[in-house]
Amino acid sequence: MTNRTKPATLYTIGFTQKSAEEFFTLLQENQIRKVIDVRLNNRSQLAGFSKGRDLEYFLRTIGKIDYEHHPELAPSKEILNRYKKEKGSWEEYEHSFLQLLNSRRVDVFIHSNDLDHCCLLCSEPTAEQCHRRLVAEEICRHQSGSKIIISHI
Repeated sequence: MTNRTKPATLYTIGFTQKSAEEFFTLLQENQIRKVIDVRLNNRSQLAGFSKGRDLEYFLRTIGKIDYEHHPELAPSKEILNRYKKEKGSWEEYEHSFLQLLNSRRVDVFIHSNDLDHCCLLCSEPTAEQCHRRLVAEEICRHQSGSKIIISHI
């Protein structure tokens, strides 16, 4: 008899173009237990509820959700500037960011066995061209023996 364990689900979410109600409802509906903020700067002015200290309070109070900020899972300012300000290509951004993750030894973080129902947070409204998708894919790539499903909410 084989003992099968349910695969872990790692979520990602962006807060831009979402109201606070929509954002916190998505987290609660998906039973998120921890938000891992992968922004370089968590003091964003894009949405008032997304500022680091405020966000941590709202997550804990509204949903009993833990919060961690991990800027080591964010692109450097130089990589961001080349992509956003200098209008670099997504392919160049992705390549540079994945190299940076590798140099930072993010695999130490990635090997965490406690990622089920965690949610990577960034600002981009969708995951297609956002580093949170790349981080989630790297986490899956580095897992040995356990399967992780990625769900972008």
